[in-house]
Amino acid sequence: NMNFLPGLWWSLPLVLVWATPPVTSSWWYMGAVGSSRVMCDNVPGLVSRQRQLCRRHPEAMLSIGRGVAAWTAECQHQFRRHRWDCNALERGQRLLGRVLLRSSRESAFVHAISSAGVVFAITRACSQGELKSCSCDPKKKGSAKDSRGHFDWGGCSDNIDYGIKFARAFVDAKERKGKDARALMNLHNNRAGRKAVKRFLKQECKCHGVSGSCTLRTCWLAMADFRKTGDYLWKKYNGAIQVVMNQDGTGFTVANKKFKKPTKNDLVYFESSPDYCIRDRDVGSLGTAGRVCNQTSRGMDSCEVMCCGRGYDTSRVSRMTKCECKFHWCCAVRCQDCLEVVDIHTCKAPKSAAWIART
Repeated sequence: NMNFLPGLWWSLPLVLVWATPPVTSSWWYMGAVGSSRVMCDNVPGLVSRQRQLCRRHPEAMLSIGRGVAAWTAECQHQFRRHRWDCNALERGQRLLGRVLLRSSRESAFVHAISSAGVVFAITRACSQGELKSCSCDPKKKGSAKDSRGHFDWGGCSDNIDYGIKFARAFVDAKERKGKDARALMNLHNNRAGRKAVKRFLKQECKCHGVSGSCTLRTCWLAMADFRKTGDYLWKKYNGAIQVVMNQDGTGFTVANKKFKKPTKNDLVYFESSPDYCIRDRDVGSLGTAGRVCNQTSRGMDSCEVMCCGRGYDTSRVSRMTKCECKFHWCCAVRCQDCLEVVDIHTCKAPKSAAWIART
């Protein structure tokens, strides 16, 4: 559900997405296409540049809504085994805003993946003919050459440059209003997210000729599945570089001189992350009480790490699974339903499970 979440819009990298009803909503379609000025003027938190883009490209706002669904799902997938699991969107919507108020690695990842999600969605909409302002990449015409020889551009190449241009204009507009360290950090991570999508643009070709011979090839450029972008940004999250502002306030320098200077592809952050062990509104932490942990793992999802040393409860549950699957010629796999008894381990709550609310 992407309905407007009161009190949250002002702290998020993509202001408008929190005002976007579900993409299946007929009201949203009518509002976007029929009365863009009224719709855009009633979205709280937009800066003037964002309102202009909203009025000029109302149909693009629907695409941004799809981009939100893509990046939130990807964020939750990447953090599924961690104490902070990016599920604040569902379990306590205001909490994600608290996370983004901090200049932590989690905030850096959210800015990057959300910016990437807009690039991906807008570029896809261009290729599918859903936007009036763009279409397939107009530069991919005529003949070209690669390591395999000559080929003709054909089909519909994804117009990634337009997607990046639109995302930069819309997403960065709010940050460009400020000149502080937080704005510079967000702009850097937004750009890293956009670059990540383009990194996985790949050339696809179709062969033409007698009996499938490749005497002539027709090629186009296509974006890879969004999971590749998510996996790449996850690696960048794990290798994110802590920085401090330059004395002149124009850029960053590494906080620890032992580390390399961040490139445009790296994620940067200022503040160390909290441990997210307990419920704490100020840092956007839901805590890990009740989270499922892996008793045999030695990673972040292990019961020792996930439960922060508090211990865990074990319950035995029965569930139906597919078993004794057999392949039948030509094209069917048939399985039986089997009853499986498994142990589920969940983290214990701290002795005081109330919210920590610092004043």
